[in-house]
Amino acid sequence: MATMLALVEEGDEVIVFEPFYENYVPDAAMSGAKLVFVELRAPDFALDPEALRAAFSARTRAIIVNTPNNPSGKVFTRPELEQIAGLCQEFDCLCITDEIYEHILYDQHEHVPMATLPGMYDRTVTISGLSKTFSVTGWRLGYVLAPPVLSDAIRKVHDFLTVGAPAPLQEAAGIAMEQADAYYPELRGMYDAKRRQLYSALRDAGFECHLPQGAYYIMADFSHLGFPGDDYAFARHLIENIGVASVPGSSFYRDGKGAKLVRFTFSKSPETLAEAAARLARM
Repeated sequence: MATMLALVEEGDEVIVFEPFYENYVPDAAMSGAKLVFVELRAPDFALDPEALRAAFSARTRAIIVNTPNNPSGKVFTRPELEQIAGLCQEFDCLCITDEIYEHILYDQHEHVPMATLPGMYDRTVTISGLSKTFSVTGWRLGYVLAPPVLSDAIRKVHDFLTVGAPAPLQEAAGIAMEQADAYYPELRGMYDAKRRQLYSALRDAGFECHLPQGAYYIMADFSHLGFPGDDYAFARHLIENIGVASVPGSSFYRDGKGAKLVRFTFSKSPETLAEAAARLARM
């Protein structure tokens, strides 16, 4: 929010991939931006190079890149990021990244920070935090990395939004980050087991879904289950009759897309996931 308010003017265009993290839409609205959407193609959420190029114009101020992606679990490859970087330079615009899941990766997928690509340091705002990596979502600790010409404005806006995080939590975060190199492989291994546990349960229950490359969500298609309603009705059905909660897929799309999808998370204990599998089997 601070980055959008600081760097985007009313009427600027900002490119967003869909499915998208819900906050991007109100962030853009409050900054006065016009969103331009590029859909990642299900079931594996592939990027269409032609659709991406078509989204850029002389009015483009920035593109938001969330990798690993919430809700799809997609990890953007180096060639995909290089294409985005080339377009940012060609159209002289910024890249705002959301890298909050940067350490939650599977199957040898690599996280490539956009700011490390040639020509991108001066035009990238890197946003990440501690919430997901260290399971402290309630602390709300995040950070922005950008050149001074960009970060000076972001810092001023941030001061009027939240002032700052509690100092003791910042101290703890610093220690965690300094000691984390040995922790990251353990983190990935833990989530990989949970990923496979939930994926198998969903497939066995009749959902169509793709094994995520990163983060800890699975977008699942319920259209083969014979349920006549939309995603909100189906999500309510899951809660009331099966005892499993999900997020309606259209929350992550515009114009009613995603109406046959729901999002699940496997950021839960193995016992909770096992119970969810048992309940889903009743479908």
